[in-house]
Amino acid sequence: MASHVLRTAPRRRIRLDEHLPVDHRLSRFYRIGAGLMGLVLLVFGVLGLIDKVGFFDTRGDTVSGLSTNGALSVLSICVGLLLFAGMVIGGNVASTINMVLGVLFILSGFVNLVLLDSGLNFLAFRMPNVLFSFVVGVMLMFFGMYGRVGSALPHDNPYWRSRHPEQAAQEQRQQAGAELRAKALAQGTRSTPAPLGDSRSAR
Repeated sequence: MASHVLRTAPRRRIRLDEHLPVDHRLSRFYRIGAGLMGLVLLVFGVLGLIDKVGFFDTRGDTVSGLSTNGALSVLSICVGLLLFAGMVIGGNVASTINMVLGVLFILSGFVNLVLLDSGLNFLAFRMPNVLFSFVVGVMLMFFGMYGRVGSALPHDNPYWRSRHPEQAAQEQRQQAGAELRAKALAQGTRSTPAPLGDSRSAR
């Protein structure tokens, strides 16, 4: 008995190296997100270093309501500078940096939540730090995924066009044809002479 094999079209995976014009509005959004979050982390890190707390002091010191030590301050500065680099580069790089760091911040929140009352709390985390890590992680993921990940992206979105090249090309041809027909119709309307009024014979 012959067996019939049903074949379905393979689903196209989301790629992180898809092309996005640097001057696209999404690129500006990724730049703004990376710059804002980078500035927050950079200021927090610099304020922590000013207090000259021990590098791995598990008791830490308080800066803007958050506990910190030398290690956390240096780490915050490094991450802030990385976000600034993403802001300068823009495009897919800024989006990817935002997404990756967002995931890492959320994971850091869970890991340090487990280590709060242990001797391995080398970043001097307290509960406000855990909540701050979650908030920063969610914000970074939002700034990185906006307009890039989703099932209902508009068809003029560059990521959607990259993932559906055949359909995008077909829609582009249809749009070009519609524009040509509209242009031809407009030219025909302008070239058609206006009807003359009824002439009356002079008596």
